[in-house]
Amino acid sequence: MRWSWTIARIRGINVDIHATFLILLAWIALVSYGQARTPGAAFAAVLLTLVIFASVVLHEFGHAFVAAHYGIKTRSITLLPIGGIAHVERIPERPEQELAIAIAGPIVTIAIVIVLYLALRLSGQSLTANTSLAAPWSFAAQTMWVNIVLALFNLLPAFPMDGGRVLRALLAMRMSFAQATEVAARIGKVFALLFALVGLFVVGNPFLVVIAAFVWLAAAAEANAAQLKDTIGDVPVSKAMITEIRALEPEQPVSAAIEEVRAGFQHDFPVVHDHVVAGMLTREDLLGALAHGQADLPVATVMHRDFAATTPEESIQRAMERLRNCHCRTLPVMQGSEVVGLLTADKISEFVMIASAARTGKKAA
Repeated sequence: MRWSWTIARIRGINVDIHATFLILLAWIALVSYGQARTPGAAFAAVLLTLVIFASVVLHEFGHAFVAAHYGIKTRSITLLPIGGIAHVERIPERPEQELAIAIAGPIVTIAIVIVLYLALRLSGQSLTANTSLAAPWSFAAQTMWVNIVLALFNLLPAFPMDGGRVLRALLAMRMSFAQATEVAARIGKVFALLFALVGLFVVGNPFLVVIAAFVWLAAAAEANAAQLKDTIGDVPVSKAMITEIRALEPEQPVSAAIEEVRAGFQHDFPVVHDHVVAGMLTREDLLGALAHGQADLPVATVMHRDFAATTPEESIQRAMERLRNCHCRTLPVMQGSEVVGLLTADKISEFVMIASAARTGKKAA
């Protein structure tokens, strides 16, 4: 995610912090200092926020570890002012898998609450919340209560909360994935409207309006993603790939690739030697070579030797996941060691647009 920095790497998963999270910490410090007029109060409020977000990280790792059990890799976890987001490679293929992954996060949060509750009870401490650093047990009680609120919020049956994913998983056991997502997304939008109305007219809290906007947009994004998956289904890459392509030889100069770009529609080129793909030359590679006055260098010196690829038989859905993971626009389509086509993000969008229009036409008929 843009404007994010990695602060840790745990079990192969990057923990990133978004710039807006730092703004949140600064705002909390200013508000706390303005209310109590002491640096200690501001520090205590920021510390509580960091402790709460440490709980959020544990929550997200609950999702990640269960996803890994089903062979789904989590690329990173990003901390935002509204909580944490785990970026997984793909949506679980079976409803029961999504159910297990979705419920794992709240279970971790509830476990944190139970541990804090037992610690407070066994030590004979009060459950009254207090953020004072001079009262660490009261500070722990505050952490417990906030985690209770987070668990209840996350279990709301609406996207993008975990409760919405649990609802979709349960519905998907009785209807199609796209229909289940549509129902959960609609409920998510209803909750978003409620959050906005309460924030504007009941409690006068602008943060609830921000949450409402996030819930609405996330619910719409989930519905669009499900519709896309339903449109593509198990359609193979061969239905959407470009078959009329230009390839380059490793010893050809970069200037030759530039001429190919000017003469046609292709921006990324497979570099082939003895009928075997040796690398991919991207538009960024070309522009970088031009910017450094390297137009006469052979393409082998600037191409990517480590590249992602797909096959004609692989589903477009899986190929899209490869495109997202490699942060590239083009995948060579390989039949054995030979390149037989190219799959681009633009070509996938074109295929989806045509397929959606055809489906709408059939429904109208």
